[in-house]
Amino acid sequence: MSHLPEPWPVVLAILIGLALAEISFFVTTIYLHRALAHKAIVLSPRAKATCRILIWVGTGTRPRQWVAVHRKHHAFTDRDGDPHSPFIFGYAHVQFGNVALYRKAARDPATVARYARDLPRDSWDRWLFDHALLGLGLGVVVLVLTMGWMLALIAAGVYTVTYLLGAGAINAIGHWWGKRPYQNLATNNQWLAWLVAGEGLHNNHHAAATSARLSFTKGEFDPGWYVVRALVGLHLATLRHTKLVLKASRS
Repeated sequence: MSHLPEPWPVVLAILIGLALAEISFFVTTIYLHRALAHKAIVLSPRAKATCRILIWVGTGTRPRQWVAVHRKHHAFTDRDGDPHSPFIFGYAHVQFGNVALYRKAARDPATVARYARDLPRDSWDRWLFDHALLGLGLGVVVLVLTMGWMLALIAAGVYTVTYLLGAGAINAIGHWWGKRPYQNLATNNQWLAWLVAGEGLHNNHHAAATSARLSFTKGEFDPGWYVVRALVGLHLATLRHTKLVLKASRS
């Protein structure tokens, strides 16, 4: 058993995997969700390029596909046509099979053409960002070079499980359990919001999709909002709205 890594390096690898997952949650909510899908914020070219690279090496996601699937979710929330509603597919299917539901919707050219027409494929996509395995492979290479293959495998495993389960929870728990202060079927779960960069305040989001801030009342906390504020302060982002614009009244 002497070939196994010592306990503390393993703990460190686990912590690194968790930290990388949190970074991906923040990039997902700020770049893919708030900036691209809902245009709640506008990122500077430098910030946008950085996020584009991070999401590529961290998840392999094609932004226009993610945006298209998410916008379709808002167009058909929790009814026929919703790509990942637990009311249609069942809680367990969305929680644990969210990636399969996402990929099925993302691979539909009609969905992408209709819901992401403002994000056309460019030369960077053709050469780099449309090649998911290349991006993920580069991410793995960086981990191996910095940690060694065994610890990199542990960190990558923790990262993958955490990110996929967190993304699934936003769509599953976020439409199944929690508070519904506004008149939509999404829910607020503050504990989930702590884990996934604010996305657990999902009822709030469906009530005001173009808001850059997901926390609306006292006692709610949106970690992603504070990163957005920092980006604005550094002149790396601007806000679309400075006041909350709700489309649904409190229930």
